[in-house]
Amino acid sequence: MRLAALLVLALAAAFALSIAFGETMLSLGQYAQALSDPGSPPGEILFAIRAPRGACAALVGAALGLAGAVMQGLLRNPLAEPGVLGVSAWAGCAAALAITLGLGAMAGALETAALLGALGAGGVVAVIAARFREPETLILFGIALAALGGALTALVFNLSPSPVTTAEILSWLQGSVANRDWSDLPPALAPMGLGAALCLYAAEGLRMLTLGDESAAMSGLPMARLRVAALVGAALLTGASVSLAGVIGFVGLAAPHLVRGAVSDDPARTLAPSALAGAILLTLADLLARVIPTEEELRLGVVTALFGAPLFALVAWRASRSWRA
Repeated sequence: MRLAALLVLALAAAFALSIAFGETMLSLGQYAQALSDPGSPPGEILFAIRAPRGACAALVGAALGLAGAVMQGLLRNPLAEPGVLGVSAWAGCAAALAITLGLGAMAGALETAALLGALGAGGVVAVIAARFREPETLILFGIALAALGGALTALVFNLSPSPVTTAEILSWLQGSVANRDWSDLPPALAPMGLGAALCLYAAEGLRMLTLGDESAAMSGLPMARLRVAALVGAALLTGASVSLAGVIGFVGLAAPHLVRGAVSDDPARTLAPSALAGAILLTLADLLARVIPTEEELRLGVVTALFGAPLFALVAWRASRSWRA
């Protein structure tokens, strides 16, 4: 509870910073005007542009952090993340195909395509998980599925009818929460809520898997059902995230590692802190994407890779020291 409280405070601070700062700098008088009159131009900037963008970043980060924690617990592999089983690749591929087919102008078409692509990949992996218990088998199937999704996305690039369409696909695959408003949040909340519920339902099964497959099978828990619930939950979270912000890497991999040491490596107790850590990471990454002085705003996926990879390398180095000890 102490860790959760600290993370909630950190998230609140990160969200406040994401509202207060951006490409357009405001004076103290303008901040006061925005707080006293939300309908004023400064108020529109803070509460109609920056606030929904920060909320989208926090929501997507929480979903990816939770999905990453579930994947690492299910596969018992610290390098697992939502993309390792091909869910992210197929969500991005479906969205890219929708753009190529000219469906981007239709309201909700890209979001629906990304979610269906993630659910399709998650369904395939869930069927495999119900048949094979070994995490190594699941990882191999996932890598093959991810490679196929990446190859199909490259094929979509090759078949793109125009450079404009190619640029739209590339922009989507790099991830961003720019130009999001409050109306973009409700469509993603339902699949994310269902995915989070399935992940929490599978939490006890993730804890039992730390004892090995045989011990988990003898525990009396419906392990096959819990595995499928974890996979479908992670697929829903990832698909809804891609539908809202495009493909964003690193968050699902790094967030669980930032909090795992504080919960004694318990996969069940890692879930909620990982979601909060993911929300903090992506909120700060989006803030950096806005304030870094460049002619064109950096894409969110680029920022998470540029600043996240060194941070994750530091976490891995510290973890390796404890393993050697």
